[in-house]
Amino acid sequence: MSLSVVLTQEDIPVIQRMANCIRFLSADIVQNAKSGHPGVAMGLAEVMSVLTLHLQLSPQNPKWLNRDRLVFSGGHASALIYSLLHLWGFNLPLEELKAFRQLDSLTPGHPEYGITDGIEITTGPLGQGLANAIGFAMARQYAASLLNEEQEIINHDIYCLCGDGDLEEGISYEACSLAGHLNLSSLIVIYDSNRITIEGDSSISLSENITQRFESQRWAVFECDGHDPIAINTAINAAKIANKPSLIIAHTTIAKGSKNLSGSAKTHGAPLGAEEIAASKEASGFCCANDSFYIPEDVLWKFRVLQDMGNALENQWNLKLKKMSQAKKDLFHQLIYPDFNAITFPQFNEGEMLATRSSNGQILNAIAKTIPGFLGGSADLAPSNNTHIQGEADFPLGRNLHFGIREHAMGAITNGLANYGLFLPYCATFFVFSDYLAPSVRIAALMRAKCYYIWTHDSIGVGEDGATHQPIEQLSHFRAMPNLYTFRPADAHENVAAWRVALNLNSPAAFILTRQNLPVMEKCLVENVQKGGYILRGDVNPKIVLVSSGSEVSLSLEVAHLLEQNSIAVQVVSVPCFELLLEEIHRDREYKELLFPNHSLVVAIEASRGLEWYAFADILFGMESFGESAPATDLFKHFGFEASNIVEKLLPLVNNE
Repeated sequence: MSLSVVLTQEDIPVIQRMANCIRFLSADIVQNAKSGHPGVAMGLAEVMSVLTLHLQLSPQNPKWLNRDRLVFSGGHASALIYSLLHLWGFNLPLEELKAFRQLDSLTPGHPEYGITDGIEITTGPLGQGLANAIGFAMARQYAASLLNEEQEIINHDIYCLCGDGDLEEGISYEACSLAGHLNLSSLIVIYDSNRITIEGDSSISLSENITQRFESQRWAVFECDGHDPIAINTAINAAKIANKPSLIIAHTTIAKGSKNLSGSAKTHGAPLGAEEIAASKEASGFCCANDSFYIPEDVLWKFRVLQDMGNALENQWNLKLKKMSQAKKDLFHQLIYPDFNAITFPQFNEGEMLATRSSNGQILNAIAKTIPGFLGGSADLAPSNNTHIQGEADFPLGRNLHFGIREHAMGAITNGLANYGLFLPYCATFFVFSDYLAPSVRIAALMRAKCYYIWTHDSIGVGEDGATHQPIEQLSHFRAMPNLYTFRPADAHENVAAWRVALNLNSPAAFILTRQNLPVMEKCLVENVQKGGYILRGDVNPKIVLVSSGSEVSLSLEVAHLLEQNSIAVQVVSVPCFELLLEEIHRDREYKELLFPNHSLVVAIEASRGLEWYAFADILFGMESFGESAPATDLFKHFGFEASNIVEKLLPLVNNE
């Protein structure tokens, strides 16, 4: 945690020049692009000028572990973010600010992790960044408990900038509730309370008492005039020593400094206009009307002090690392460089009946024994999801996380945990509730964050809970999402192979798992899962190819047996990962012909919507409606997922050829 910063009235002129530099640089960025959001950037100029004096960053090493984390939950304020990153000395040249929102620039419309140095996480949908920051704060708290001895290796803060829109989104309630419950004292959220949304004054849709809301969630709340540097600094100093998460309500005026549009909702999402910017610059006395992208040397030096301080702090931190005990050094190395080859995965017996959610629980525990940064939990469903790490304490002393019934926040918090730099997080719920996580999963896929989703109760096999709890369209949705790998293993052995593959992918992965028991087949080769799909059994010249995933693979084997009794040559293809199969076929067109010969009738069987199977299949036995409430065995029969029914419908097609 950084020390308190002292500001006096003598410092105000310098702070004001810093604020005007941020204000008009941001306005110029948006105007030059003819697109963007200048209002929030101009309104937060004083807040960010003061916050610059508090931040511990190392622009020359943006990945320094003990840096403060700064998250802009309102990603539309990207002109502000890019202005600051340039002023602080990150690798973001002025030319990139002039290329704002243009193709292949380092300054996309909303900040994206991995594109721009200094961007900690991709934010876009409102509320995501606030929950991400809570994930960072959780990671920071657990990292400190693991690594700190006499030397405080982890003692940084997490700052988050949010606005009315973030707090109106439901995800913020969930996330902030958990943050207060966990007493994440390293978290400081600055709420830009400018009382403006796209449609006008926020009073048209928001009237709650924000102070009381956060105090009831066990936060410390401070208020200040967001344009008064002394008041802002006092609030930040107070938040840094509060023994709980802190909210600073900064009362600001949108587009502060605009001569004619200050306070107007028109400035939220549109350029001010060249004439208005010129008039505003003239009125401010900061620069001449025609001074575009103007950064005075004395102001730049004031911002770049952060760079020098960051270098010094990082050097001091590196000395602390050398003084760590050998045990802590070894642990630190394991966290940064996990050895997946050292994992001893569980053994399963061919022929036993075991739900893939159960085998997955054993696999999670095997991974956790070897990989100290592997941690996670469930949205109040750990006993059903089988996600509890045995012998491990609950967070913050251990790796078992209890997200509560907060699926929205769970997904975004997991993204923050993943981007912290030390941990491989997983989260879990029933597959049908993956809809609640979808925005966060999409962001994880955009970032290629190494998050793992455990989604159990994967089909109408849920049974008696009925249609509300039986996923139908979800599998197709996530298979369609770029950069996400969805594994639906057919049995325990495929499950092990799927994890071996997933851990080595630089992308998020989802495991879609059964409630019902499935027969354990012979051991599955990792190479087969790496290709996404493989021939499980088959004839050299098949008349019918049966392709399926998960629980329907064993059904396909039953169908194959009955067809062979009718002297029909059959090949059974298991596809544990549809996305990897597409990639393999893209690399090797002959592999498609091997799995799905042109002369064969390709039949897909899946207890889901399954429309994506038409990329390979001639016929699909899938779900054409929502489910029903009944025992799973009755439902599979009712919806036609019975070997005799499928054979009865296929025989006429083959015999009529």
